Amino acid sequence: MDDWLEIGSPEQFKALSHPLRQRLLFALGREPATISQLAVSLDARKGNVGHHLKVLREAGLVRVVETRKVRGGTEQYYQRAAKRMSYTTSPVEHTQAVFGAVAEEVSRAAEQPLVVLRHLRLTPEVAARMAEVLRDVVDGAQDAGEGEAVHGVLVALYRQPGVTPGG
Repeated sequence: MDDWLEIGSPEQFKALSHPLRQRLLFALGREPATISQLAVSLDARKGNVGHHLKVLREAGLVRVVETRKVRGGTEQYYQRAAKRMSYTTSPVEHTQAVFGAVAEEVSRAAEQPLVVLRHLRLTPEVAARMAEVLRDVVDGAQDAGEGEAVHGVLVALYRQPGVTPGG
């Protein structure tokens, strides 16, 4: 699996616009899985999972990493194309899909999740430094490996539209 994938093509944004595809990407970030395994873990129909994996694969977001012969067929193991995916611009539909998928994950959390939204007035310099620190925290976090609980981390820093300095 590659370390980084920059999202930018219309096909990739379209592929990311469906909540089940977002959930598939989250699941495949942990370890490779088959359509059947994903269907069970995400409580979805195999046909739906197969269709959405095809869309993600055609967009270059997942790939087949292993095949195995099983009772009269071939089983494919899918994996996310990169550990981390980032984008510098995003259509509003993509942002909505990401937050929808995250909201669904948070609603299923095993423990009380930490979700904080705070609005601050920041200078451009402080906002840039905060973005750098947040990026460093996420990039520096190390996976503890198999046997440990999986935690989702979502970080966002954005300037609100229409709010002008001194306003």
